[in-house]
Amino acid sequence: MNTIRKLPIGIQDFEKLRSKNFIYVDKTHYVYLLAQLGVPYFLGRPRRFGKSLFLSTLKAYFEGKKELFEGLKIAGLEKDWTKYPIIYLDFNVGLLARTENVAERINVKIEELEQLWGKKTNTADLASRFEAIIKSAYEQTGKRVVVLIDEYDKPLINTMNDPIANDEIRTLLKSFYGVLKSMDAYLRFVFLTGVTKFSQVSIFSDLNQLVDISLDKQFAEICGISETELLQNFQPEIHALAEANDLTYEQTLAKLKKMYDGYHFAKVSEDIYNPFSLLNTFAKSDFAYYWFATGTTTFLAKTLKNQHYDIRKFDNDVDISASSVMDYRVENQNLIPLLYQSGYLTIKSYNKILNTYTLGFPNEEVKYGFLNELLPAFVQTPITTGNFSVTDFLKQLMNGDVEGFMASLKAFFADIPYDAIEQKNRNEQYYQHVFYLLFTLMGQFVQTEVKNCKGRADAVVKTADAIYIFEFKMDSNATAEEAIKQINSNDYAIPYSTAHRKTVKIGVEFSQAEKGIKRWLIE
Repeated sequence: MNTIRKLPIGIQDFEKLRSKNFIYVDKTHYVYLLAQLGVPYFLGRPRRFGKSLFLSTLKAYFEGKKELFEGLKIAGLEKDWTKYPIIYLDFNVGLLARTENVAERINVKIEELEQLWGKKTNTADLASRFEAIIKSAYEQTGKRVVVLIDEYDKPLINTMNDPIANDEIRTLLKSFYGVLKSMDAYLRFVFLTGVTKFSQVSIFSDLNQLVDISLDKQFAEICGISETELLQNFQPEIHALAEANDLTYEQTLAKLKKMYDGYHFAKVSEDIYNPFSLLNTFAKSDFAYYWFATGTTTFLAKTLKNQHYDIRKFDNDVDISASSVMDYRVENQNLIPLLYQSGYLTIKSYNKILNTYTLGFPNEEVKYGFLNELLPAFVQTPITTGNFSVTDFLKQLMNGDVEGFMASLKAFFADIPYDAIEQKNRNEQYYQHVFYLLFTLMGQFVQTEVKNCKGRADAVVKTADAIYIFEFKMDSNATAEEAIKQINSNDYAIPYSTAHRKTVKIGVEFSQAEKGIKRWLIE
């Protein structure tokens, strides 16, 4: 690793981070503020965004470990440094994809706490034992208990594609978390982290005093790294990255912003960088898709395809009510809240009148990583088939070989397995979706759904010598000739008339019967 200082990649323990001299972006003023308010909280953030580290920071604070906070913001705020009994439950460990796995994970922790607080009951019921531990800790210390639960919803996320297991685990967690509702007199502080707020889990449907700060402007930067924090904390790393990639300082900042910035966790907030990707980029002196490589979107991709969702809307055109953006309901299978909560979409704007959010991809890492996962779900084949690849596809256009490009495209569609999508759903939208994925994966050369005052072109590809304007039609509705006519009548080429490049119009006609491209015209 080519690092100047110790970067806390994968470090989720605050005490280790501070005692081993890792770089720390100071978030301790949030700890003090939350502790003073003292109400039960829930914080939702995507994976690898620092939730576990923040929870560990809370733990160190409530343990009264003043020495770990020297030189940080909270050192000038806190005077008492009182030690409280703490119950810390972490669901990050293990697969937890079955009810018995979840029950065993909870049981192991309960047994540890029973040994610590000397309270062993005769019941096997996890909820009853949890309640007894809280009371015992309070009685033995004379202080109210701090409860910290990390990734409370991981067992539910892990079983989203298994409705039976998901329902069983949800029932178990409803009972266990429900204990907190009646324990208010014994609790000093409660903080839960997760990705999504499943509405069916009783900690959210019954424990109505739980405050969700996930979209609170005051806490928008509680996890992740803001641009201000980037510039204040990582100057040596930014300069080293610039030197390693033969870029100027300004070019390096621009590329970091383009790749990893763009998250918003409030109606109005500063842009937030993905901390995991940022730290890995500094450590390896290389711009890559680090965050996306640590997870999988297989379930999301397949569900979007099966629901026939118009994936082209993801380019900043997904509207959702403010009331549902943090509330995923399994029964209605609306994945948009989960896509936001998981970090694949982020807030782009807020409409005060309609009380709705417009969502879109936060940055290039997420956009291209996610679309690269979506394409195989739609075509049920790797993006490289035979002698065809997205890169070769683009090269043909860059060389001006339009006929070769279209022939390769036709061959690509012909290679899609017949059962990749039901015959009745192999319609114009399906082919437009595959085109959108292919073209968008070409990167900076391609624009999809290009709007003007009269309509929108399906795709525009810009090369050094030419601008290619595509319009796609289904033979049951229109022809290649009508596609060319639409390009001309809607003046799709006019915005490019001043460019010193030739403009090429391409009308493409699909056939449901022939399972792909039937014919095309070039003008």
